[in-house]
Amino acid sequence: MSNLMQINNRHIGPDAPTYIVAELSANHNQDFDEAIRLIHAAHEAGADAIKLQTYTPDTITIDSDLPPFQIGGGTLWDGRNLYDLYGEAYTPWEWQPKLKQAAEDLGMDLFSTPFDATAVDFLEEMHVPAYKVASFELIDLPLIAKIARTGKPMIISTGMASLGEIEEAVATARGAGATQVALLKCTSGYPSPPEEMHLHTIPHLAAAFAVPVGLSDHTLGIAVPVAAIALGAAIVEKHFTMSRAVPGPDSAFSLEPHEFKAMVEAIRVAERALGRVHYGVSERETASKVFRRSLFVVADVAAGELFTEANVRSIRPAHGLAPKYLPEVLGRRAVRAIERGTPLSWELVGTYDEDRS
Repeated sequence: MSNLMQINNRHIGPDAPTYIVAELSANHNQDFDEAIRLIHAAHEAGADAIKLQTYTPDTITIDSDLPPFQIGGGTLWDGRNLYDLYGEAYTPWEWQPKLKQAAEDLGMDLFSTPFDATAVDFLEEMHVPAYKVASFELIDLPLIAKIARTGKPMIISTGMASLGEIEEAVATARGAGATQVALLKCTSGYPSPPEEMHLHTIPHLAAAFAVPVGLSDHTLGIAVPVAAIALGAAIVEKHFTMSRAVPGPDSAFSLEPHEFKAMVEAIRVAERALGRVHYGVSERETASKVFRRSLFVVADVAAGELFTEANVRSIRPAHGLAPKYLPEVLGRRAVRAIERGTPLSWELVGTYDEDRS
């Protein structure tokens, strides 16, 4: 297993640009034209890929009003029935090949999260370039094995998962033939508070599994994804909407186009800033080097006069001897008369005073 992944022509991993995914989820509001607008807006905002979700209410749950199927516990969807919620949120399957073509026409990747075996079969007919496994499905090992058997790259979200559950999922994927697996740190709260993100898990996952690691982010704003980049995130996935003012199951924790663009720009700046391990003078610092301190004669000195703290100081600019030589200069005599403002050099410094002990 490698810490590099390739989806179509895009390399994903520690030395590649961050792979930025716009999650459409339910933000099309059952309007195909809105889904197309979202894809175009995501492209304009700088996304590398579009992600869909492939399920129907009947493939993800059953139509029941019994208590287990009523949502509660402090979520955005409390009081809703699971079947009704998924009926509102799903992306019609007949749209998905058309959405994939629209994304590819813009030079973007499009893949999806399947929620059952029939969705995997459908997406294989679409020739998707990769698969996403949702946090809630990480424990569905038969589903993970079926996805792995396609031979496509797999991106697995880890929200709510213990380290042992992640190990089981990765082992299942590898055992079923997956050679390209990535893991996304995820907190399955909607929205997620920053203090529950625990981004230091990102480098730990990378070390533990030797795979590309990224972030599936449900926080508000763009600060958390940028912080994740500094910790080694190679993938960032964020929900995308045209407007949070339009009600929808996911709109409250989605980014609008101008926000998504700001996130992409901030990530690209962070990538450049991270650079490599480097010490010494950079190209832009070369002109500033002159503003370092050095030893100057700060009062007129006669030939043979002693150098003292009164006539030699460490000041800017850097044309004289390095300040570290001040103890060696003090108590020695000037070779010749020196004008105030002259940078000190060894050619101006003579012997020590004979009385110096």
